[in-house]
Amino acid sequence: MNITTRGQYGVRAVFELAMRYGQGAVPLREVARRQNLPDNYLEQLMGPLRKAGLVRSVRGAQGGYMLARDPAEITVGDVLRVLEGPISPVDCAGGDAGASACCPDGEACTVRSVWVRIRDAVNEVVDSITFEDLRRQELERRSRRGLVYYI
Repeated sequence: MNITTRGQYGVRAVFELAMRYGQGAVPLREVARRQNLPDNYLEQLMGPLRKAGLVRSVRGAQGGYMLARDPAEITVGDVLRVLEGPISPVDCAGGDAGASACCPDGEACTVRSVWVRIRDAVNEVVDSITFEDLRRQELERRSRRGLVYYI
């Protein structure tokens, strides 16, 4: 199970918007520059995120993107599922009804239970991390970096 650049870049873009939450729209070029992401690719990712209600766009000279909801209400899992689809280590552990059809034993497959446990654990982790958590972590990291100790 790999998170593609779609998921990685999407999480980084939403993280940047979370860092700027409450400051108005952020030009996409600025998001791309601050996160070292390609502008054109980032534009392609914002469409699905907007349709999912995670970000909103503002047109005009002062336009750009902003979070559609509070960063505490958006999880890393929300972004990954929009851009990557269901998070599952193998197809037979997917959440859809036909997912178990890839194995002759279907739901009764003992090995499939391993994949389902892995899927559930990963989903639990990405659903427990909000962009507010990441924002606070980054602000704390920045404040520690700025400290100077004298002995």
